[in-house]
Amino acid sequence: MLICPQCEFENPHANKFCQKCGASLSHKFCPQCSTEVPVNAQHCHNCGAEIGTVWLAIIGIGEDGEEKKELSTSFVLIGSYVDKEQRYQVLEVLSTGNDQVIVRVLDCQPYQVSPIEAILANQQQGLATPSVEAKGIPSLAKAYMVLQSQNHPEIPQIHDAWQDGDIQVLLIEDRSHWQSLLNLWQKETTDSLQILHWFYQMTQLWVLLEPLKCHYSLWDLGNLCLDEDQTISLQRLYVIPPKSELAIDYSPLEVNATTAQEDDVTLPLLVQPSDVRALGEVWQALFRESQRTQFGSVIQILGDLEQGKIQTIAQLRSCLQEVATELEATTTPIIEPMEKEQTNTPTVLQVDELEDTSGKGDDMPTVVLSVQLSSLEDAGRTDVGRQRHHNEDYFGIETKTEKVEFPRNRTLQARGLYILCDGMGGHAGGEVASELAVVTLRQYFQQYWTNNQLPTEDSIREAVYLANQAIYEKNQQDARSGVGRMGTTLVMLLIQGNEAAVAHVGDSRLYRVTRKRGLEQVTIDHEVGQREIDRGVEASIAYARPDAYQLTQALGPRDETAINPDVEFFDINEDSLLVLVSDGLSDNDLLETNWQTHLLPLLSSGVNLEQGVTELIDLGNQHNGHDNITAILVRAKVRPNMGDSNS
Repeated sequence: MLICPQCEFENPHANKFCQKCGASLSHKFCPQCSTEVPVNAQHCHNCGAEIGTVWLAIIGIGEDGEEKKELSTSFVLIGSYVDKEQRYQVLEVLSTGNDQVIVRVLDCQPYQVSPIEAILANQQQGLATPSVEAKGIPSLAKAYMVLQSQNHPEIPQIHDAWQDGDIQVLLIEDRSHWQSLLNLWQKETTDSLQILHWFYQMTQLWVLLEPLKCHYSLWDLGNLCLDEDQTISLQRLYVIPPKSELAIDYSPLEVNATTAQEDDVTLPLLVQPSDVRALGEVWQALFRESQRTQFGSVIQILGDLEQGKIQTIAQLRSCLQEVATELEATTTPIIEPMEKEQTNTPTVLQVDELEDTSGKGDDMPTVVLSVQLSSLEDAGRTDVGRQRHHNEDYFGIETKTEKVEFPRNRTLQARGLYILCDGMGGHAGGEVASELAVVTLRQYFQQYWTNNQLPTEDSIREAVYLANQAIYEKNQQDARSGVGRMGTTLVMLLIQGNEAAVAHVGDSRLYRVTRKRGLEQVTIDHEVGQREIDRGVEASIAYARPDAYQLTQALGPRDETAINPDVEFFDINEDSLLVLVSDGLSDNDLLETNWQTHLLPLLSSGVNLEQGVTELIDLGNQHNGHDNITAILVRAKVRPNMGDSNS
């Protein structure tokens, strides 16, 4: 089947246009110059931009050496195909060997769903059976499929895989152009705290990969790369020790020579799976290859690993925590807070949630590393929708940033105020209330938010009560009564550094999207159905009421005694997309259904937020459209808090 890139409708393979929205399935538009080009083109014929869908193909050959050499030659021809259907065309040969050939291939049918993608989609819906999963899938592909179903961005996504006789072909995300960890490791501008942060990330990868016998992936230094946020990622998975100039020689280790059976393939294990000494070897190799001097207490950790004094990940993380505390104390500038009782404490980076810690008690420590905001971007848009004649939504965005940068240290002081209101009360009512609320709140914080700390809960509540009072007095002046009284919902986000606060009244919402946790709804609607659930009523019964979606709170219709705004504080300790929306966009679980396609990609710095919010509004009009639609997107990215240090 062909998946429409516009509406994601499933079309028969022979279709040239989408049966649902009419979009072309044979041509697309160049993102650089908007010229229409075939979907199987590698470059735009007008501007030359690379527009093709490119994958990394890993081709494993049979057991006989001569057969491997002969078959390898047949796969390295530029312009040839790696499949009988002639879908994947060879663009570049990256490496050849006796056991594998690695090439970059162009997907000539990018809208066609591959069998692996179909299996993974069925798994998510609980439709796949074990027999279907195992049929025709190469052993090389299974670890990718397990990790992809758990949503680990550090691991390249698998796109397709098949087996033809002795030949196994695996197509994964192409990361050959990603930044090398080794290259950044050796730069003088990379300080000790950043390296410590990478140590911690490698312990996470070890815990993730070791049960699948893929921890060998860490042994090849050339396989370690960095995403745009300088998070350690892998170019590929190894299920056997790698053969590379940068692969680590573990002969100095005293190891058990054991084997493991997996799909009738004998895998040599050079170290015991639980032996974390291998991580110490990786770290020493990185220092050695980068010609960088080991620093401080890390020297002791590497020595203890080599001597077997550190035997578990828990012990290793405990040691890393001690070094982190030491570095924080010696490298982070001490700044006297304006109010000592609000002094920030270091953010705790928790152990990966997908790690199985059952039965381990409290012996799995966290590494305490403070993080700081590295960038803050935003975009907002409102639309009348397809059925309303006027727009009662209103929003306001106000951000302030100050960047200070030195050769070995940089800081970003950033503050953001984001307000979204969905008015009610009809023409010359709802839009007046929503705008009045936004203006009142902005004026309050312009006057009283004057230091580099988030306003207190009492201060935020006072601002909301003032907005309520402004609308209430307007209702009184206009002698409005009953359903004629105007009002508005409110969702408001405040950001100071990597700290945030949200206040809301009504059913406008704040969502948070992160790579680790996915989509989370932060606010809880103030409506009759939710009130009944809070009282213990089953959700199906609560929302069967005819008044289930009637608001229990709104700004303006009554005085401040009738409202109780929810105020919540939270830390931004990982890259986050914060999404404020009116119910024209959140109705019918629209975001819950489409977040992976319309929100998750916006976490990447290279994706334009203005275009993202426009596409989000279009999505709302396409599937809802019955109400005004408003969205504010806030992309907050963080990094380890690095002070001046010498390595």
